[in-house]
Amino acid sequence: MDFDPVLLARLQFAFTVSFHIIFPSFTIGLAAYIATLEVLWVSTGKERYGRLAVFWTKIFAVSFGMGVVSGIVLSYQFGTNWSRFSAAFGNVVGPLMGYEVLSAFFLEATFLGIMLFGVNRVPKWLHVTSAVVVAIGTALSAFWILSANSWMQTPQGHEMRNGVAHAVDWFAIIFNPSFPYRFAHMLNAAYLTAGFVVLAVGARYLIANRFDEDARTMVRMAIGLLAVLAPLQLFIGDQHGLNTLKYQPMKIAAMEAHWDSNARGDFHIFAWPDEKTESNKFAISIPYGSSILLTHSLDGKFPGLKDVPPDQRPPVANVFFAFRIMVGLGLLMIAAALFGAYLWWRGRLFETRWYLRIVAHGWWVGFVAILAGWIVTENGRQPWLVQGIMRTAEAASPVSAQAVLTSLVLFVVVYTFVFSLGIYYINRLIEKGPSGQAVAPPETIAQRPMAAARDAGRQALRET
Repeated sequence: MDFDPVLLARLQFAFTVSFHIIFPSFTIGLAAYIATLEVLWVSTGKERYGRLAVFWTKIFAVSFGMGVVSGIVLSYQFGTNWSRFSAAFGNVVGPLMGYEVLSAFFLEATFLGIMLFGVNRVPKWLHVTSAVVVAIGTALSAFWILSANSWMQTPQGHEMRNGVAHAVDWFAIIFNPSFPYRFAHMLNAAYLTAGFVVLAVGARYLIANRFDEDARTMVRMAIGLLAVLAPLQLFIGDQHGLNTLKYQPMKIAAMEAHWDSNARGDFHIFAWPDEKTESNKFAISIPYGSSILLTHSLDGKFPGLKDVPPDQRPPVANVFFAFRIMVGLGLLMIAAALFGAYLWWRGRLFETRWYLRIVAHGWWVGFVAILAGWIVTENGRQPWLVQGIMRTAEAASPVSAQAVLTSLVLFVVVYTFVFSLGIYYINRLIEKGPSGQAVAPPETIAQRPMAAARDAGRQALRET
């Protein structure tokens, strides 16, 4: 049987990036949550914040480790499977990846040790600072990675010489047209993902009548965050879509299964796109819905898939269904967050058991929404690897299909084993819970003048 080496290389990258993206997206949000807990612990002196900070730091450490391992594999694939891409665009993408390592990953690694092992061993201010710096470092990692990926979506600030890209304007490269929207969308998604995990764990403890004080703190903090960020994601996504319509209209056409630019833009709640007949076999639609969303006009027109030849269109079904999964889960997250905020306002949040049972099983929604969004982003760019400049088929390394297939199979086996163990260990940590965490009570801001006066009095007694 003959295999397509380009297709296998794409499958390998898709498999490894799917594993990789869920861990950094989780740790970005979780690092911010841990930093918030640390600051609250110091400023209020309440032990529960310190207990939760130590508890979630253990889970962060496992997730961070798995994210690092899967990220290293991805970087090697640029040389093994996509060497022609690296040769043509390494002058631009390579430095951006290098900036991520220098300014973000090294920053995280430097302070991560203090954050993980410094409890009760270093001054509290240093431990809090390390947590804050790690949170900033994870966000910086997202900044540089998304800058590089966004440049591939909307390249600018470069010039091509003999088939090789050379940087002309680094500011234009870094802050390319799609980057601000994609960075805001992804960073907010990371915070939402971590928020729903925290909410699920807190609800799980409340249902089981375990760690009541800590569980209530987790649920309240998660609901407070999600009630703001979940609706905000809808606005960010709308702005991101308008930007995509301007620079990648065929991606939008695939997302909407919109074939004819002269036809009205109905929003298809569900449809069955057929690329052979260039039509939708079945559709449940909101008349003019897409026109209103994309052009803010009832009769607004936007490009259709038929405007370009078939070999310049993305795979319609993949993009169409992944987009609806992402949007559907986004609306579900908004409903869960706002209803939770309503219950909190009415004083019934912890007594509404059916709601707690639902959110206790909703830890996965952020992860699946991110994966669906990534499918829309990457499949929607096809057949281009660098939009309008290099096709995916032109970027692959000259390696045999058997070699790529062998490494793909090995990746599947190793990843399944290693990451199953990691997820199993995280579940064990959650099962154990935050009780019994040995943390020394911090000195609160209000206690510092009293402590200073007490120490001065003791010193005076010694001298007399």
